[in-house]
Amino acid sequence: MAADYYETLGVSRDASPEQIKKAYRQLAMKLHPDVATEPDAGDRFKAVAEAYEVLADPKKKDLYDRGADPLGGGMGGGFAGNFGGQGGFDFGNLVDAMFGGQTSRGPRSRVRRGQDALVRLDLELAEAAFGVTKPLRVDTAVLCPLCKGSGAQEGSEPVTCRTCHGQGDVTHVQRSFLGDIRTTQPCPTCGGYGSVIPDPCPECSGDGRVRSARTINVKIPAGVSTGNRIHLSAHGEVGPGGGPAGDLYVELAVAPHEVFRREGDDLEVTVRIPMTAAALGTEVTVQTLEADLADTDDEDRDVHVSVPAGTQSGTRVALEGWGVPRLRSNGRGDLGVTLLVQTPTRLDDEQRDLLRQLAELREETGPEVTVQKQGRGVFGRLRDAFAGQ
Repeated sequence: MAADYYETLGVSRDASPEQIKKAYRQLAMKLHPDVATEPDAGDRFKAVAEAYEVLADPKKKDLYDRGADPLGGGMGGGFAGNFGGQGGFDFGNLVDAMFGGQTSRGPRSRVRRGQDALVRLDLELAEAAFGVTKPLRVDTAVLCPLCKGSGAQEGSEPVTCRTCHGQGDVTHVQRSFLGDIRTTQPCPTCGGYGSVIPDPCPECSGDGRVRSARTINVKIPAGVSTGNRIHLSAHGEVGPGGGPAGDLYVELAVAPHEVFRREGDDLEVTVRIPMTAAALGTEVTVQTLEADLADTDDEDRDVHVSVPAGTQSGTRVALEGWGVPRLRSNGRGDLGVTLLVQTPTRLDDEQRDLLRQLAELREETGPEVTVQKQGRGVFGRLRDAFAGQ
């Protein structure tokens, strides 16, 4: 046993398993016969593989550190001798070291967690603003009512797979100039479970779950908006083999309102008033969003807005506390009432004469053009200062 495995891999004797693995991966990719062109690349690759086989195995490494022969025959046990023996080269070690994978998976469980589900729920503006509990019908996978998730017919149960003998995977051996290269794949008979169901459940065909439509009640908090999601734990699809259900996410979509427009936590509404009311002043009654709810008191169904004399078109009046309740917070937004002054378009002779008299009294018989002077910039003000303006 003349080879120094630590020197072969270029690591110290106190190197960690991660350092040993990293060194081997780099050398194996550099010296692999399919890549390297040096004449001695094949021999060096074999030496590196043998060194990693010993140093990566705690038992063999312990024997080597104590001066014993960990391969029971030097290089003969590694490549040139009995490839299938105890010291034979396993291609899985190379794959594991180079790509960080594991070739042997073992039997996998039939019981797995179900997938999460995402559904959409449409809401009216009042429902989104004040909250509601709303039924939602979902089509998803549920526990099989006949086999209760076992996947087997009543009186039957899974039996050990005869192909893989319960291991869940099978190993194929291929001879090459490197020796016996062993690759591991999921068992084609049992699909990697290590067992087969001889008499599957006629209801779910051995899956342990079936598709079914069900209705659940979703509680919507006040103040939600389009795009918000409600998380319902364990209300998603039941997993294969009757595994735990995934989660259900309900994405909300709020429909536009025919009267109100929502801006964050504020509600906006437009009210048209006649020209005379805007000039003389008046009071208008505005319907609230609460009027869309059946159990709202009469005094909360509308509010009164005072319009002062001389109100101009486009004036916005904010009514505090009549907007949308704030999500996860206290208080409500405002109800913004925008007043649009309507100019009469159809006048009879008497109305036209009265307006003409009013115009003469106010000396408004001709148009008055007012040009608002724009503010000067910094350089404009400096120029005016030097000019003495």
